[in-house]
Amino acid sequence: MRWRRLRALAFAGALPAVAGWSCRSSDDVGSRTGLADGLASAVPEDDWPAYGRDLGGARFSPLSQVNRHNVAQLEAAWTYQTGDVANGTTPPNTTTFQSTPIYVFGTLYLSTGFDRVIALDPDTGREKWSFNPQLDVNVHYVPSMTSRGVASWEDAAASNETACRRRIFVATLDARLIALDALSGLPCASFGQAGTLDLKQGISDVVPGQYGMTSPPTVVNGVVVVGSMVQDGIGTRVPEGVVRGFDARTGARRWSWDPIPRRRSDEGNDAWSPEDAQRARAANVWSIITADPERDLVFLPTSSPAPDYYGGLRKGPGPHANSVVALRASTGQFVWAFQVVHHDIWDYDIAAAPALLDVPRDGRKVAAVAVGTKNGHLFVLDRDLGKPVFPVEERLVPPSDVPGEEASRTQPFPVATPNLTGETRVTPADAFGLTPVDLAACQATIATSRAEGMFTPPSIQGTLMFPGPLGGVNWGGLATDAQNGLLITSVNRFPYVVRLIPRDKPYVRLPGEEIAEQAGTPYRLGRRALLGPVFPLPCTKPPWGKLVAIDVRTGAIRWDVPIGRIPGTELIPGSDHWGSMLLGGPIVTAGGLVFIAGTMDNVLRAVDSASGQELWHAALPTGGQATPMTYRSPKGRQFVVIAAGGSVFLASKPGDTLTAFALPEP
Repeated sequence: MRWRRLRALAFAGALPAVAGWSCRSSDDVGSRTGLADGLASAVPEDDWPAYGRDLGGARFSPLSQVNRHNVAQLEAAWTYQTGDVANGTTPPNTTTFQSTPIYVFGTLYLSTGFDRVIALDPDTGREKWSFNPQLDVNVHYVPSMTSRGVASWEDAAASNETACRRRIFVATLDARLIALDALSGLPCASFGQAGTLDLKQGISDVVPGQYGMTSPPTVVNGVVVVGSMVQDGIGTRVPEGVVRGFDARTGARRWSWDPIPRRRSDEGNDAWSPEDAQRARAANVWSIITADPERDLVFLPTSSPAPDYYGGLRKGPGPHANSVVALRASTGQFVWAFQVVHHDIWDYDIAAAPALLDVPRDGRKVAAVAVGTKNGHLFVLDRDLGKPVFPVEERLVPPSDVPGEEASRTQPFPVATPNLTGETRVTPADAFGLTPVDLAACQATIATSRAEGMFTPPSIQGTLMFPGPLGGVNWGGLATDAQNGLLITSVNRFPYVVRLIPRDKPYVRLPGEEIAEQAGTPYRLGRRALLGPVFPLPCTKPPWGKLVAIDVRTGAIRWDVPIGRIPGTELIPGSDHWGSMLLGGPIVTAGGLVFIAGTMDNVLRAVDSASGQELWHAALPTGGQATPMTYRSPKGRQFVVIAAGGSVFLASKPGDTLTAFALPEP
């Protein structure tokens, strides 16, 4: 059996009633009642002009040429290879081709792991143009060279003949924001310095390869909003997680907002000590930012302050970190925040983009924003106020036994929607092992670790973390199915063991353990995927990856199915129901289909959106660790497109292939 991929996972680097809610004032809340349907209807039916199709991140296409009745006929129509592949040796990087293309202005646009922007003919995949930002590939980018896509904008005030009337924006791994003419691929001279902004300006402690952008910017009402990636685990001296808005025409900075409220006048500053408020860093937004243009709001998914697994130097809940934060898109003014994890010491960043939707409640539609979390929770919030639409309660959680750490006494738990992983506590009786040796080893590790359920703090003895730092719900995020009233998401169910290692004592690195320095704190971090020693399958019972649909009317789970297969398990009875870990998200179409890749078996699948039943699948040349998209070309043909580029986290070989599937031509 082929176990190399699983073994490599072990090395993956990988209080009012609701205390998480804060709001500046009712005066900041928009009075309009525009619904998410309005965001989708503003997008031409054939197009996919943003990462999540519309700015609200619905990932729903009204196209139905490909549907549940004919999807079995879907076949590869064309492929395109970018040529941008690094294998981890020369140069000193591994690429991860995770781009979700956009289709707008009659052209398909995508980015590569080298941040090259490419324009393709939508019917044939033929290259129209490419732009190379000359990224320094000799810098070590951590954990890999990744770009998840580009953004588009059209200047309605410019004449049709004006250069750069239609623009493509890319944010790069070396922290640049670049504006390109959508027709020619040439930089827009009127934007910044010859088409480029240096996003390192005003940011402290920037180390090349450890600060940059991996997600596309979001353009709303003429403002380009950009977050950042900050490397995990380094220590306390890392860059600030500032989010900024720039004028889409000129590149002039409109506003900036720091998730750490450093000034006494900043909302949430009173929850920090003066020393901690100045010392804390990160809490950055590395995932996708969504927006409601009608309300002039952007919704930020923030991450944890640095370092991830020890919070003794940043005591308190850390307001606005690990939160959905609503800002005015035009000014950056704080409107509200809802915190999903208090005082994060588990690397439970909000990795998923907030998704806008309408929720029927008491005979009316509530404009809402939903977010899935790495620990498997789903929160649905009022878009104007940030209050939970479905009940959320604070529950007591285990205390920390680490000197210097002050874990939060409580954490927020949704009441209507069960945890999407299906479990919140693992005991030795829940262990899985393919052989008696594997089972005994897994049971022993669980028995000797702190394993007191969700939010058990990291410990010196070792803490079982379930789900692990890759989720739950990771950056694959949510898709909305307006026809069936569903939210659909991919979920990982993978155990890890984390331990804090006193810096003043010698230690032995455990097999498969990743060590993070956490400089400036008393503890290093040890982290490893918990796998059997003989057959390296996860030590918790399957499924290890699944697709889940949640009813938006009640919050209840409508269906829940395993997805994917771990390579090497094909001959084991029942393994087709085990699922696999996955990175990548779903999309939904009016044809009654959910398309999803991301699994370890290198497959793109179509499932029935009403039931979760698999209807079709196709092999990919390597891991499709990306989110697909769909569009209808000028010749009237619906295509479904996926990037196959592998993943360092899933030990899938690097690749550079974009594949478009369609029904056979008449």
